[in-house]
Amino acid sequence: MRLVTTLAAAGIALGSIGAGPGDNSAFTISTDAHSIIARMADRNPALQTYRARFHVNVRMLNFPFLAPKLDGTSYFKRPGTYFVVFDRVPGYARGFQRLFDDVGNPVAWERDQNVVVAGTSWLNGRPMIVLRLTKKIHSDILDHSLAYVDQSTYALMQMEWYYTSGGKITMTQQYGQQGSFSVVSTQHATIDIPHVHALADASYGDYQTNVGITPPTVRTP
Repeated sequence: MRLVTTLAAAGIALGSIGAGPGDNSAFTISTDAHSIIARMADRNPALQTYRARFHVNVRMLNFPFLAPKLDGTSYFKRPGTYFVVFDRVPGYARGFQRLFDDVGNPVAWERDQNVVVAGTSWLNGRPMIVLRLTKKIHSDILDHSLAYVDQSTYALMQMEWYYTSGGKITMTQQYGQQGSFSVVSTQHATIDIPHVHALADASYGDYQTNVGITPPTVRTP
């Protein structure tokens, strides 16, 4: 089935419309991508672990016009373990999990990708650092990804995946407060890849913070 093959190859994610990287003289940034990722990882320094339930509504805009509803749990354990577990997921949407992991764990980016500072941009009126990610081992499917990092908070606000097929998937994130911690509250996506055009929205429930997360639950990507 063409739909199953396309979604599995692309690895579905969440997203929204974003600006491309460009020169911007209004602010200066570090040119060391590793140090920027370290700053991202240092957000919420007192947050050692969490787990949170989330719900995703997907709506396909082309045939066969599927609208799956997905539920799952996200897990985090400092310094660099993050993963999601869906309760049930149809075969054509299994790529969701991989890209959720991508967005949720910047620490893992450098394990299999080359990360460089591509420049700066503006997103929703705020200055962003733009990181460019390319696979260390060449991929025939994914050309590159862009990550938009808030210059003030070092929160990941948007991520875009560009495919060799000409397709694109973009995820934007909104944050909220859970106690003293700033955590993801909602995500919105547009999926625009050959044969698949869809929207998706995720919402997160209460976070259980600094709770025990032990094997076999925890796995490292």
